[in-house]
Amino acid sequence: YTCTDIHPCKITSVIKNGRLIIAKLLRTCEKFCTFVGKMKIISFTHINGEVKMVLKGDSSLLVNHKPFFIPNWSENIHMTPCVVLRVSRLGKNIGAEFATRYFDAIALGLNICAADYVENGDWTRGFAFDYSLPLGKWIAINENPWKELIISMEDAIEQASKVMTIRQGDMIAIDCNTSSRRLDKEELIQIEKNGEELLYCKIK
Repeated sequence: YTCTDIHPCKITSVIKNGRLIIAKLLRTCEKFCTFVGKMKIISFTHINGEVKMVLKGDSSLLVNHKPFFIPNWSENIHMTPCVVLRVSRLGKNIGAEFATRYFDAIALGLNICAADYVENGDWTRGFAFDYSLPLGKWIAINENPWKELIISMEDAIEQASKVMTIRQGDMIAIDCNTSSRRLDKEELIQIEKNGEELLYCKIK
C-alpha cells in the first residue's frame, strides 16, 4: 500500500505460505492516512452539460505537493476544483439519508481532464490518466470548504453505491459548481482557508 500522508505509516507483517499478509497497521502520526492500492475513485463531473459518473484508478492520485506535469499527448488540459470524500465503510444501495455514515473525511482536489479527448467521447483517456487528481489535505467532514457542488455529497454516495459496492479506502470526487479552465505551465494553484493550506499544486 501507499500512505498519502507526509509521515509514512509502518506495518507489521507476517509471511504465510509464501505470501505477505499485513497483520497490523501502526500509525506514526495523528493525521489521516489513505491506502492506495485496491481502491477506486468515483468522479462526478460535468460532460456536455450533464452530471456524469466516471471511474478513475488509484494512479490518478497526486499527493504530497508533487507537481502536475502537463502530458504531451493532449493540447487542451483543463481543471475543475472538486471535493473528495474518503469512504470509511463497506456499502451498497445506500440511501442519501444514511450517506454521511459512509465517509469520514473530505479534501479539496483538482479534477484534471484532457478536454480534447472528452469532446471526442473518449472519457477514459480524458479523465482517468495518471495524476489527474491532485489531492489536498484531509479535513473533518463538518468543514466543507466548498459549498456549491454539482451534486450533493449525499446524492453522490447514493448514486455511486447503486452502481457498485463502495469499500473503505475508496474515494468519491465531486466537481465544484464552477467552470473548468485551461491549465498553463508554471502556474501555482493554492487554496487556503483561515490561513490553513488545503491544496497546493504546481503545474509544470
